[in-house]
Amino acid sequence: MKKRPKSSARRQPRTPAKKAKSTKGLKTVFTAKQIQKRVKSLAEQINRDYRGKTLHVVGILENCFLFMADLVRELKIPVACHFIKAEVHDTSTGGVAVREIMYTPPVKAAGKDILLVDGILQSGVTLDHLCRYMLGQNASSVRTATLIEKTDERKVDVGHGLCGLQDDGGIPCRLRVRLSGEIPEPALRRLHGLSTRGRDSAGV
Repeated sequence: MKKRPKSSARRQPRTPAKKAKSTKGLKTVFTAKQIQKRVKSLAEQINRDYRGKTLHVVGILENCFLFMADLVRELKIPVACHFIKAEVHDTSTGGVAVREIMYTPPVKAAGKDILLVDGILQSGVTLDHLCRYMLGQNASSVRTATLIEKTDERKVDVGHGLCGLQDDGGIPCRLRVRLSGEIPEPALRRLHGLSTRGRDSAGV
Protein backbone atom coordinates (compact mmCIF):
# COMPACT_ATOMS: atom_id res chain seq x y z
CA MET A 1 0.00 0.00 0.00
CA LYS A 2 1.15 3.46 -0.84
CA LYS A 3 1.56 5.89 2.01
CA ARG A 4 -0.40 9.10 1.81
CA PRO A 5 1.81 12.15 1.34
CA LYS A 6 2.04 14.32 4.42
CA SER A 7 0.24 17.65 4.20
CA SER A 8 2.58 20.62 4.04
CA ALA A 9 -0.03 22.92 5.60
CA ARG A 10 0.81 23.96 9.12
CA ARG A 11 -1.80 23.98 11.79
CA GLN A 12 -2.63 27.44 13.04
CA PRO A 13 -2.18 27.87 16.79
CA ARG A 14 -5.42 28.27 18.66
CA THR A 15 -6.25 31.78 19.72
CA PRO A 16 -7.02 31.87 23.43
CA ALA A 17 -10.57 32.96 24.21
CA LYS A 18 -10.89 36.53 25.41
CA LYS A 19 -11.99 36.95 28.97
CA ALA A 20 -15.07 39.07 29.53
CA LYS A 21 -14.31 42.44 31.04
CA SER A 22 -15.23 42.71 34.68
CA THR A 23 -18.14 45.00 35.56
CA LYS A 24 -17.23 44.93 39.25
CA GLY A 25 -17.84 48.33 40.87
CA LEU A 26 -20.39 49.35 38.22
CA LYS A 27 -24.01 50.01 39.00
CA THR A 28 -26.73 50.24 36.35
CA VAL A 29 -28.37 53.65 36.45
CA PHE A 30 -30.47 53.50 33.26
CA THR A 31 -31.22 50.27 31.41
CA ALA A 32 -31.07 49.83 27.64
CA LYS A 33 -34.89 49.75 27.46
CA GLN A 34 -35.17 53.04 29.37
CA ILE A 35 -32.65 54.71 27.06
CA GLN A 36 -34.27 53.37 23.88
CA LYS A 37 -37.72 54.47 25.05
CA ARG A 38 -36.58 58.02 25.80
CA VAL A 39 -34.64 58.32 22.52
CA LYS A 40 -37.75 57.28 20.56
CA SER A 41 -39.86 59.74 22.56
CA LEU A 42 -37.44 62.60 21.81
CA ALA A 43 -37.40 61.66 18.12
CA GLU A 44 -41.21 61.67 17.97
CA GLN A 45 -41.30 65.17 19.44
CA ILE A 46 -38.63 66.39 16.99
CA ASN A 47 -40.56 64.86 14.06
CA ARG A 48 -43.67 66.79 15.12
CA ASP A 49 -41.90 70.08 15.80
CA TYR A 50 -39.91 70.13 12.53
CA ARG A 51 -42.45 68.60 10.16
CA GLY A 52 -41.94 69.94 6.63
CA LYS A 53 -38.48 71.31 7.46
CA THR A 54 -34.87 70.16 7.04
CA LEU A 55 -33.17 69.83 10.41
CA HIS A 56 -29.44 70.40 10.74
CA VAL A 57 -28.20 68.20 13.59
CA VAL A 58 -24.88 69.40 15.01
CA GLY A 59 -23.12 66.86 17.23
CA ILE A 60 -20.57 67.97 19.82
CA LEU A 61 -17.73 65.42 19.96
CA GLU A 62 -16.75 63.23 21.79
CA ASN A 63 -19.86 62.44 23.83
CA CYS A 64 -22.52 62.93 21.17
CA PHE A 65 -22.00 60.23 18.59
CA LEU A 66 -23.77 57.18 20.14
CA PHE A 67 -26.81 59.20 21.22
CA MET A 68 -26.86 61.17 17.98
CA ALA A 69 -26.70 58.00 15.85
CA ASP A 70 -29.66 56.45 17.69
CA LEU A 71 -31.63 59.69 17.56
CA VAL A 72 -31.09 60.36 13.85
CA ARG A 73 -32.13 56.80 12.96
CA GLU A 74 -35.54 57.49 14.52
CA LEU A 75 -36.13 60.77 12.67
CA LYS A 76 -38.55 60.77 9.73
CA ILE A 77 -37.80 64.31 8.54
CA PRO A 78 -34.95 65.42 6.23
CA VAL A 79 -31.73 65.64 8.27
CA ALA A 80 -28.24 67.01 7.60
CA CYS A 81 -25.57 65.93 10.11
CA HIS A 82 -22.58 68.00 11.21
CA PHE A 83 -19.90 67.43 13.87
CA ILE A 84 -17.84 69.95 15.80
CA LYS A 85 -15.05 69.52 18.35
CA ALA A 86 -13.47 71.80 20.91
CA GLU A 87 -9.91 73.00 20.33
CA VAL A 88 -8.14 74.58 23.30
CA HIS A 89 -5.40 77.18 22.72
CA ASP A 90 -3.37 78.63 25.62
CA THR A 91 -1.84 82.03 24.87
CA SER A 92 -0.44 84.98 26.78
CA THR A 93 -1.49 88.62 26.37
CA GLY A 94 0.46 91.27 28.28
CA GLY A 95 1.79 88.64 30.65
CA VAL A 96 -1.73 87.34 31.38
CA ALA A 97 -2.49 83.71 30.54
CA VAL A 98 -5.50 83.36 28.24
CA ARG A 99 -7.27 80.12 27.34
CA GLU A 100 -9.24 80.24 24.11
CA ILE A 101 -11.73 77.49 23.24
CA MET A 102 -12.79 77.19 19.60
CA TYR A 103 -15.24 74.77 17.98
CA THR A 104 -14.29 73.47 14.55
CA PRO A 105 -15.09 73.02 11.75
CA PRO A 106 -17.41 76.04 11.51
CA VAL A 107 -21.08 75.36 10.75
CA LYS A 108 -22.91 77.76 8.41
CA ALA A 109 -26.10 78.24 10.40
CA ALA A 110 -27.71 81.18 8.57
CA GLY A 111 -31.33 80.45 7.69
CA LYS A 112 -31.20 76.88 9.08
CA ASP A 113 -32.97 75.05 11.87
CA ILE A 114 -30.20 73.83 14.19
CA LEU A 115 -30.35 71.03 16.77
CA LEU A 116 -27.24 70.90 18.99
CA VAL A 117 -26.70 67.37 20.31
CA ASP A 118 -24.52 66.24 23.22
CA GLY A 119 -24.44 63.06 25.27
CA ILE A 120 -24.22 64.68 28.72
CA LEU A 121 -25.31 68.13 29.85
CA GLN A 122 -23.25 69.20 32.84
CA SER A 123 -22.63 72.91 33.49
CA GLY A 124 -24.47 74.08 30.35
CA VAL A 125 -21.73 76.56 29.47
CA THR A 126 -20.82 74.94 26.14
CA LEU A 127 -24.38 74.59 24.87
CA ASP A 128 -25.26 78.14 25.93
CA HIS A 129 -22.19 79.49 24.11
CA LEU A 130 -22.94 77.50 20.95
CA CYS A 131 -26.61 78.52 20.98
CA ARG A 132 -25.61 82.17 21.10
CA TYR A 133 -23.02 81.61 18.38
CA MET A 134 -25.54 79.95 16.03
CA LEU A 135 -28.16 82.61 16.68
CA GLY A 136 -25.51 85.24 15.97
CA GLN A 137 -25.21 83.72 12.51
CA ASN A 138 -28.95 84.31 11.98
CA ALA A 139 -30.04 80.70 12.26
CA SER A 140 -33.79 80.25 11.83
CA SER A 141 -33.95 78.37 15.15
CA VAL A 142 -31.57 76.75 17.63
CA ARG A 143 -32.46 73.99 20.05
CA THR A 144 -30.51 71.49 22.15
CA ALA A 145 -30.93 67.76 22.76
CA THR A 146 -29.00 65.77 25.38
CA LEU A 147 -29.30 62.19 26.56
CA ILE A 148 -28.35 62.87 30.20
CA GLU A 149 -28.71 66.03 32.26
CA LYS A 150 -26.59 66.13 35.42
CA THR A 151 -28.83 68.45 37.38
CA ASP A 152 -26.43 68.84 40.30
CA GLU A 153 -23.76 70.42 38.06
CA ARG A 154 -25.86 72.94 36.10
CA LYS A 155 -24.50 76.51 36.06
CA VAL A 156 -26.28 77.98 33.03
CA ASP A 157 -29.92 77.68 31.98
CA VAL A 158 -29.82 76.53 28.36
CA GLY A 159 -33.51 77.23 27.79
CA HIS A 160 -36.07 75.04 26.05
CA GLY A 161 -33.85 72.06 25.35
CA LEU A 162 -34.76 68.40 24.97
CA CYS A 163 -33.45 66.01 27.60
CA GLY A 164 -33.77 62.24 27.72
CA LEU A 165 -32.88 61.36 31.31
CA GLN A 166 -31.75 63.13 34.47
CA ASP A 167 -29.08 62.21 37.01
CA ASP A 168 -28.46 64.10 40.25
CA GLY A 169 -26.01 61.69 41.88
CA GLY A 170 -22.87 63.76 41.43
CA ILE A 171 -20.98 60.74 40.02
CA PRO A 172 -19.75 60.63 36.40
CA CYS A 173 -21.81 58.66 33.89
CA ARG A 174 -20.37 56.53 31.11
CA LEU A 175 -22.28 55.00 28.26
CA ARG A 176 -21.49 51.31 27.88
CA VAL A 177 -22.35 49.52 24.64
CA ARG A 178 -22.48 45.86 23.65
CA LEU A 179 -19.06 44.67 22.43
CA SER A 180 -18.76 41.05 21.29
CA GLY A 181 -21.09 39.94 24.04
CA GLU A 182 -18.73 41.08 26.79
CA ILE A 183 -21.39 43.28 28.38
CA PRO A 184 -24.83 41.69 28.87
CA GLU A 185 -26.77 44.74 27.74
CA PRO A 186 -26.01 48.32 26.74
CA ALA A 187 -26.79 50.46 29.74
CA LEU A 188 -25.74 53.69 31.31
CA ARG A 189 -23.62 52.83 34.32
CA ARG A 190 -22.25 54.85 37.20
CA LEU A 191 -18.58 54.28 37.98
CA HIS A 192 -17.82 54.58 41.68
CA GLY A 193 -14.86 56.33 43.22
CA LEU A 194 -13.92 58.78 40.40
CA SER A 195 -13.77 62.56 40.45
CA THR A 196 -16.64 64.45 38.83
CA ARG A 197 -14.34 67.25 37.74
CA GLY A 198 -12.44 67.69 34.51
CA ARG A 199 -14.94 68.53 31.76
CA ASP A 200 -15.81 72.01 33.02
CA SER A 201 -12.43 73.16 31.69
CA ALA A 202 -13.93 72.73 28.23
CA GLY A 203 -17.13 74.45 29.24
CA VAL A 204 -19.47 71.46 29.12
